[in-house]
Amino acid sequence: MPFISRPGIPKNSFVMGNDTIANLITSIRNADMVEKGTVRVTATNITKNIGRILLREGFIEDVREHQEGQKSFLISTSKYWRRKKRTYMTTSKRTSKPGLRIYSNYREIPKVLGGMGIVILSTSQGILTDREARQKKIGGEILCYVW
Repeated sequence: MPFISRPGIPKNSFVMGNDTIANLITSIRNADMVEKGTVRVTATNITKNIGRILLREGFIEDVREHQEGQKSFLISTSKYWRRKKRTYMTTSKRTSKPGLRIYSNYREIPKVLGGMGIVILSTSQGILTDREARQKKIGGEILCYVW
């Protein structure tokens, strides 16, 4: 991590990385608004798992990993309705943030649009959807809502 040197900040502090989950969600949302088909974001284990969930649930068409030198990127392709220029993923919202974590047990996991959308959670068994977490009876940190 790079060290920073600013007034009021200790010299041995380091710059924290960005919120990769919010970056992924915002990039997909912005690409959908300008009707850009593909999105490229930095690949981390969490963004890979969220991408797989969005692919499995049918919100995006394709997710693949691309390597350029030492850096790894995640490239996702939006899924559109047949004749309309609307995507399957209409809205997404980051819930738990680095400054304010939100946790829920399996009984209190919210349903998005009466079950039409999904809640993505970080649990002790990995990144899961709300249905999977309720089925396994485990709670966790609510990362985001997608519908």
